[in-house]
Amino acid sequence: MNRSAATIAVILIVLGVLIAVPLRLAFPGAVVALLGIVCGLTLRTANEWERAVVLRLGRFAGIRGPGVFFIIPVIETVYVLVDTRKQSTIISAENTLTLDGVSVAVDSVLFWKVEDVRRVATELTDYRAMIGQVAQTSLREIISGMGLGEILGNREAMDAKIRAAIAAKSQDWGIGGIAVEIRDVRIPAELNDAMSRNAQAEKEKQARVTLASSEVAIAEQIIHAGEVYEANPMALKIRQMNLVYEMNKDRGATILLPTELAGAMSAVLKGLTPEG
Repeated sequence: MNRSAATIAVILIVLGVLIAVPLRLAFPGAVVALLGIVCGLTLRTANEWERAVVLRLGRFAGIRGPGVFFIIPVIETVYVLVDTRKQSTIISAENTLTLDGVSVAVDSVLFWKVEDVRRVATELTDYRAMIGQVAQTSLREIISGMGLGEILGNREAMDAKIRAAIAAKSQDWGIGGIAVEIRDVRIPAELNDAMSRNAQAEKEKQARVTLASSEVAIAEQIIHAGEVYEANPMALKIRQMNLVYEMNKDRGATILLPTELAGAMSAVLKGLTPEG
């Protein structure tokens, strides 16, 4: 008897006693009290997410609920209430060797729900424990068939493989809605350090390649600029004057120029000065 049925039964029995004794209405009071006893023996309730598996003389009689339902006293019994909500189970694999011989520890979460209430209640001794054990063995099998790089770099594929393995092993259990998510993959500290150093070396290599590519691009631009200045000496002299100006505009320093450069600049200035 659950709490709701017991409360209704007690209320009816107390009400029957009050009617029979203080009001001196023995027969109506007895009827109400008897109704309370009957409710206590037959009335049951199940929550919205629960299904009651009822046995009649030891054999499956049906699934009742949610809400209020009745059973036949003595002949029928509520064997179990099955939770049909989506549930989660933590599964872990410690010190499991990968395909390339690396010991790893993997933590994951299994999501599942009961789809066939009769089957999980009458064919499985403990469906919660069994789905957890199947998930754990499947996790170890998948880890053993994958390399470390694949485990670390493609968790979605690993999730799919574990889900498929669990679904295949539990397809006749009445359990569905299976999904798996890998939470954490732990590897030995020394291997983690080695992988970190390797990643750092790879980044340094990429940085050096990028720098070398930049140097090549700069050299190509310098060659092109040299060709332009060779074709137009006046442009080179103007560029020289601009560099001298840029060097002197903020510092106010005195710059000594070679005679040839000073003469070239003077000639340029004369050429740029309008006549007259």
